[in-house]
Amino acid sequence: MSARPTDDLFVRYMKAFEDSIKHTADCPDCQSGVPCAEGAPVHGRFARLQDAYNDRQSKQQR
Repeated sequence: MSARPTDDLFVRYMKAFEDSIKHTADCPDCQSGVPCAEGAPVHGRFARLQDAYNDRQSKQQR
């Protein structure tokens, strides 16, 4: 039995999630819901990858 191929989109999505969570844990501005200049791109990347992953999942279920 061979291993499943790595799902690059999922891996990038989970890494972006981890980066977003780690940044928010240390940033009072981001904790209050107002992304700081450093956090905005981190959170934006997570949101874009989440949307892409969810879009792909919904297309696969059709």
